[in-house]
Amino acid sequence: MRRRSALAGTAGWLATAAWGQAAAPVASASGPGGPSAPGAPAPAEAGPSALARIKARGRLSVAVYHAMPPFHQDGKGIDVELAMALAKALGVELSLLPFHAGESMDDDLRNMVWRGHYLGYGPADVMLHVPVDRPLMAANPRVQIFAPYYREQVALARDKARLAELPSLDALKGAPVAVNGQSLAGWLLIGAEGGRYREQLRTKWRDGTEAAAALQRGEVAAAAGHASELESVLGRDDRFAIEPLPLPQARNGWAVGCAVKKEAVDLAQALQAATNELAGNGALREMFARGGVVWRRA
Repeated sequence: MRRRSALAGTAGWLATAAWGQAAAPVASASGPGGPSAPGAPAPAEAGPSALARIKARGRLSVAVYHAMPPFHQDGKGIDVELAMALAKALGVELSLLPFHAGESMDDDLRNMVWRGHYLGYGPADVMLHVPVDRPLMAANPRVQIFAPYYREQVALARDKARLAELPSLDALKGAPVAVNGQSLAGWLLIGAEGGRYREQLRTKWRDGTEAAAALQRGEVAAAAGHASELESVLGRDDRFAIEPLPLPQARNGWAVGCAVKKEAVDLAQALQAATNELAGNGALREMFARGGVVWRRA
């Protein structure tokens, strides 16, 4: 619950991105010389570089969100597979660092990327599942955000026998809808058309995977959440259709990528190259497919 509500709660910027105002779609956050963020180029590190230190100790520490299906759950998931592939590309072993989300994405970047948590763990060498969002980059000058590897969006799954089509939310016609009320999907539905659909929402679910499971059991006619959540549960079940939430605010979605310390230039370049290779050779698509998720290029 805390992971989902915290990630949802970070987004003034997420909601703004969903409205298409915060940032245009980002194909890559790096130029020919490697990852970049707004502001001056990162200064060179004193002493051995970040990549040299990682190779010397023989492992890459990767921060992933705790209990975030289908990306991480009990040591498995799409982000875990990606972390393993990145470590392999660098020629080192993986050291996975699952963590609980803070109150904001700024907290997560501070705890997992550039300073470390006050409880004594972190930072990691790289954090996964960071929104590639220019306002977020500008607000966090101590980090580089780069290598977008997936485009997430808010979606709605429906039982085709109960809802034959969904050209607009009006087609819901009072049908019960499962959604985490503290998620972006929940906020959009609660506020849609002046609260018209509020009474038909069932908002007790911890995340979109639980909402999707309720739909699969026949408890509701539809479920809303992140597309990845819904697809991981229902994507192989022909009884259900999954499509973008029919609201202008949910049209574009947002890209997620990696984050490292601002000065870790060579590490960022190496990870960007590895991510490009995984996207180009189909490995990323296969990772998502194993999780039941359709890979959408960022």
